[in-house]
Amino acid sequence: MRIEILCTGDEVLTGKIVNTNFSYMAQKLEDVGLSVHWGTTVGDDRESLLAAFKLAGERADAVIVNGGLGPTVDDLSQEIAAQAAGVELVLHEEWLEKMESFFTRRARTMPPNNRKQAMLPATAEMIDNPVGTACGFAMDIGKARFFFTPGVPRELRKMLEEQVIPRMLARSGAPASIHLKRFHSYGIGESHADQLLTGIEDLDPEGGVKLGFRAHYPQLETKLTVRGTDMNDVHRKLAPIAAEVKQRLGNFIIAEDDQTLEGVVLAALLAKQATLAVVETFTAGQIAARIAHLPTAEHVFRRGAVVRHFSELHNVFGLKSVALAGEMTEEATIAVAKAAREQTGASHALAVLIELDEGSDRIDLGGTIWIGIASPEGVDFRRSRILGGREWVRLGAVELGLDCLRRQLQGLPVVERIDFEKT
Repeated sequence: MRIEILCTGDEVLTGKIVNTNFSYMAQKLEDVGLSVHWGTTVGDDRESLLAAFKLAGERADAVIVNGGLGPTVDDLSQEIAAQAAGVELVLHEEWLEKMESFFTRRARTMPPNNRKQAMLPATAEMIDNPVGTACGFAMDIGKARFFFTPGVPRELRKMLEEQVIPRMLARSGAPASIHLKRFHSYGIGESHADQLLTGIEDLDPEGGVKLGFRAHYPQLETKLTVRGTDMNDVHRKLAPIAAEVKQRLGNFIIAEDDQTLEGVVLAALLAKQATLAVVETFTAGQIAARIAHLPTAEHVFRRGAVVRHFSELHNVFGLKSVALAGEMTEEATIAVAKAAREQTGASHALAVLIELDEGSDRIDLGGTIWIGIASPEGVDFRRSRILGGREWVRLGAVELGLDCLRRQLQGLPVVERIDFEKT
C-alpha cells in the first residue's frame, strides 16, 4: 500500500510550529508495517489544497490528511475534500448533537461557527473524536481512500491508533494480527544494538518479524513488529525472539513496552518497601521530577535536594569536606549519599553530582558525573565522563543516575561501561 501524509496549515508550512504530528503518524504506521511514500505540507489556500488532494488521490492508495477540521474560516479540509470528490457538503446531525452535548457538559454555549465542523462531504464516513469537537471522516478521492484527522495532537493520536490504522490495515490486506514489542535501553547506541541483534529476524523462518530502532538520546527503543494469523500465532513467534533480544542486550534493557525507567525504579522500591532520597547538582531536579509525581510515589519519595554546584552541599548536609578545593572525589560522593540517607530516614539515597567542564556549551566538552548510592546493603559508586555539551551531559547524568539505581535495586552490576562515556 502506498501511503501519503498530507499536513495542512499556514503555521506548519511557515515553520511557526514544529510538525510533530507528521513524525508521530509516520512512526506509528511504520510500527505496524505500513510505509509512508510521500509527505506533503500545504498552507490554508483553496487552490493549493485542491491540487494537493487531487495529486494524492492519483498516486497514493491511502492518504491521511491532518488539520483543517476546526471551526474557523481558515479550516478548509471538509470544503476542499467535497470539491475534490465532486460532492456536496451536508449537515451531519449526529455529530452536531455530539458537539452540542460536548459544550453542555462543560456548562458552555456552543458558538455558532462550531456548526461548520458538522458539515461533511455527502459520501463521507464519520470517524469519531471522543476528546474534541473536530469530526474525523473518511472518503474516496480519485483512487485513494482519504482519512481526515484533527491537528490537535491528543485528538489525532487517539483517532489514528484506535480508528484510522485499523481501517488502513484492513484495506492493505495485512495479516489479521500485528503486535509491536518494544525494548527500552540505556547505555547502548543504535549501531551497537544493530550489531548485537544481527540475524534476529531470521529466527522466524516464516518472515513474520521485523526489527527496527528509534534513537532518542539518552535512550534507544528496539522494536519487534510481529505479524501472524491471530494473536496466538503472534505470541508463538514473538516468545523465542523476545527472549533472544533480552539475552543479547542484557543489562542495558531498562524497560519494556509502555514501562518507563522511573516507573521500573519506583516499582522496585515499592517491592522492597523501600524509600528514597535524591541529591542532584546541575540537573535542575530532573531526577526527582521523573519520580516524585508518579502514582504511589508518595509511599516512597522522601526528599529531593537540588543545588547548582557541589560546593553548596555543605550548606545542605554540613559536609565541609565536599567543598574542599572545589573538587569532587569518590569519598565525598559517598559521604553525600550517606548523609542524605541518614538525615532523611530513607532506606536508599541517590547522589548525582556533576562537575561541568569549563566552557561546556561547546559540543566537544562535557563533564564528569559522580554517582553514589547508599542503601541497607552498603554503598555503590560510579564515575563517568560524558562529552557533547551542557544539555547532553545533563540528560546523560539524569539517565545514568536512574539506571544505576535500577541496577542496584535489581542486583545487577552498577558499573558497566556504556557507549556514551569517554575514558
